[in-house]
Order: sequence, then C-alpha cells, then structure tokens
Amino acid sequence: MDRTLMLIVNPNAGKGGYKTVLGGVLELLSGAGWTPTVFFTRAAGDAGRFVWRYGADYDRIVCMGGDGTLSEVCGGVMRLSDRRPIGYLPLGTSNDVAHTLGISMKPMEAAVQAAGGSPVPFDMGLFGAEGYFTYIAAFGAFTEVSYSTPQESKQAIGHLAYMLEGIRSLGQIKPVHAFVETDGGSFEDDFIFGAVTNSTAVGGLVKLHGDAVDLSDGCFEVLLVRTPRDLIELGNIISAVLSADFTGPQVSFLKSRRVRFRFPERVAWTRDGEDGGVHEWVDIRNCHPGVEILV
Repeated sequence: MDRTLMLIVNPNAGKGGYKTVLGGVLELLSGAGWTPTVFFTRAAGDAGRFVWRYGADYDRIVCMGGDGTLSEVCGGVMRLSDRRPIGYLPLGTSNDVAHTLGISMKPMEAAVQAAGGSPVPFDMGLFGAEGYFTYIAAFGAFTEVSYSTPQESKQAIGHLAYMLEGIRSLGQIKPVHAFVETDGGSFEDDFIFGAVTNSTAVGGLVKLHGDAVDLSDGCFEVLLVRTPRDLIELGNIISAVLSADFTGPQVSFLKSRRVRFRFPERVAWTRDGEDGGVHEWVDIRNCHPGVEILV
C-alpha cells in the first residue's frame, strides 16, 4: 500500500516556478511509492493551518515555497502529537534553510530528497506568545527589508531586490537600545542589528561557519552588532560580518538556549523573513527536540 504524502504549494513563492515543475514532482513522488495530495495556499498562515488540521492524516509532509512557507509548515508540525518528517522544495528568494542543510535549489532534485532522503533534526524557536520560527528572529538594520520589499520585485529580480531595498534603508537605520539576558548573563547597549538564529545563512547577507552552528544542540546562535561610532568602526563591522569573524568589540556572537530582550520603546522584528510585529519585550526559547527535515 502506498504511503500518503501532503504536498503544500505556495503559488506566490519566487517567480511562480511551481507551474513548470509540479507535474514532474507529482510523478516522481508517485513513482517513489507516495500518494500525494496537493494543498495550495492562498493567504499567510494557510500552510500552518493545513498541517495543524490535516497533517496527522499523512505519513509525510512536503512543501514547495520559500523560507516563510517552510516556517509555517514546521510550526504546524510542532503542534502535532506525532510529528511527521518534512520535505522542502525551495522556490523562494533567499532559501536560507535549504542552503544550511544542503537541499538542492533544483525542484526535481529536491523532490528526490523529499521522497527518500534522511531526516535531520532541526531545533525550532518559540517567539514569546507569537508562535514558532524556524531559523531566525531579528531586529534592527535590514530586518524590515524582507517583508517591505514588494512581492513583484522579489519575483522579478530575486535576491537583488533585498539588496536594493537594504541600501535604500541605510539612511533610516536608528540605534536600538536593548537590555539582553542570555544563559551566560545579561548586558545592555545600543545595537544596529540583533539576531537569534539556527542557520549558517541569514538573508544572504550574513554567513556563519558550519562548525559554529549545530542545528540540534538545543542552543541558538545570537549575533549582536553594536552601533558604530565612526566610519572606521562601521568598516570593521562590515568586514567582520562578511568574513564571519566576530571576535572584535563591535560584534558579539554567543550561544544560548533562551534569550530575553527588553527595549525602552517598541521595536520591529522579523521572523523567518516575514513581519514579526513590534515589541517592547521578547522572550525567545529554543524548542529541542524540534522537527526533522529530509536531506
């Protein structure tokens, strides 16, 4: 008897490329012994709701879309009493999780991995009462770019859209004063960027060395960039970020199971490249064990 598979498709991801590959993907999955049922998302939150309501009826859950679609699916799986392994066919702009896990950017190759790959444990994050995130929660410089860039621009020029919008926002960046609590202690300072991550790639702008990241160790990687006092410090920060060398005084890199932030005023956040709301305080916890993603 064939095994059942839930295939969630975000038709708005990337350039809508699912149209050219969906038939081949379904044929491949069927040939691998799966009976797929397709669910198309129509609005934000649909992928997570599909999984939460119907995921228990399937042996495997696979999604075609970007990091936001994967995030919703993973959050839905976390709510299941019996968590299903997740396959991912990346069609988005950044595809940070796919880069981190070595999932192919070619949909048909990714479908092979989703049909018969090996499950890799992947910790999830819990962002206060707002819900789960897969690989990043961040504030400060560039964090609004991923969801303020028009969807048509993302589809037309891909990752360049993020870069152009980021350059335009440079003059609008204001320091954020934050009080931060981690497993190792607490401190406060002015920051232009802060991120709690479980990934080796962050928006294509920040790369972390693979030996510094364990996706299932129960800890986040926390990156905090202090406000530069002059152009020399700004140059040092840019160099540190591009080279992933976070030993300088302007950039802090640490690990923690739980991270709390308090701000004197409401601060905008992003979760997995989508709008994370504005908050005066945020409590982020690592959910270990999390989900399993097929590679």
